[in-house]
Amino acid sequence: MSRETLKTLFHPFASGTVAAPGDDERFLFLGAEAGFAAPAEFPAKLVPVQGHRGEFLRLQAAQLEPISRVEGENFDGALVLLGKHRGENDNRIAEALKRVKAGGLIVVAGGKEDGVQPMRKRLGGLGIEAEHMPKYHGVALWFNAPADASAAVAKLGARDTLVDGRFHTRAGMFSHDRVDDGSELLASRLPESFDGNAADFGAGWGYLSIMLAERAPRTARIDLFEADFEALECAKANLAANCPKLSARFFWQDLTREPAKEKYDLVIMNPPFHQGHAAEPGLGQTMIKAAAQALRGGGQLLLVANRGLPYESILAEDFREHGETCRNARFKVLWAKK
Repeated sequence: MSRETLKTLFHPFASGTVAAPGDDERFLFLGAEAGFAAPAEFPAKLVPVQGHRGEFLRLQAAQLEPISRVEGENFDGALVLLGKHRGENDNRIAEALKRVKAGGLIVVAGGKEDGVQPMRKRLGGLGIEAEHMPKYHGVALWFNAPADASAAVAKLGARDTLVDGRFHTRAGMFSHDRVDDGSELLASRLPESFDGNAADFGAGWGYLSIMLAERAPRTARIDLFEADFEALECAKANLAANCPKLSARFFWQDLTREPAKEKYDLVIMNPPFHQGHAAEPGLGQTMIKAAAQALRGGGQLLLVANRGLPYESILAEDFREHGETCRNARFKVLWAKK
């Protein structure tokens, strides 16, 4: 999300189109991102909500006191910043409707790629007519919370998805509606005789950790590292349901800036390579470096990646040995030894 869209969100206040809230009012800020300066026309206290660890840390650094998941009720209003996942956007609107008092102001902003216009139509279909204005390559919508928002909340609110009959996920998470093909390929190559301590970097909702535990039942412990707070909560539930005897720990951590503090015998990962809407191979390269630092001598990294991603040179820099286990039309499984 660009800072331009943050400016779009506050523009109805800055332009005087929407009346300024009082300085004693509380506004929920869902999908909050750092990099904004609230205009003088918006003196209300903000409660920023951000479940992605990297953005949470940026908000913390800006002394904005973020929280990782929605809490509280009877807010005077809400700001909602849309992202790229429709289900996640719908849930943010549902949370705003549920937690803002009747008549309270809800302002929503997003770019074309965030589905802001379809969101306006969905709200209209639920009987909520939003005013709107374009600015800074985005669109701001605003409306007052209805006295009875229960039907809209029920329609828009988050629901668990059940993948393969046993994995609970939610919209907005990576591969929330199916097992990712790359992860499935890596799972088929996980070791069966492993009996040490492992780490799952970018663990998502826990698929690879569960596959390792099932293929290598003598695994001593798996530590799951994930930057998406809600995905990590799903991972906790999925491991408890599928591997109740496994020793596992869970870390809400951005490994690109918060390195793991222990050493492992094995690191497994399907590293991310998108930042927002843009491909960013540097993310995966940074994760590989984080894995190299987290492995003890003789420890091994196993990862899956799109075939075209340039990870081999980073493996050569940071590991004693490396190679390719297999590939198919889309993915490759790489290994490296510390």
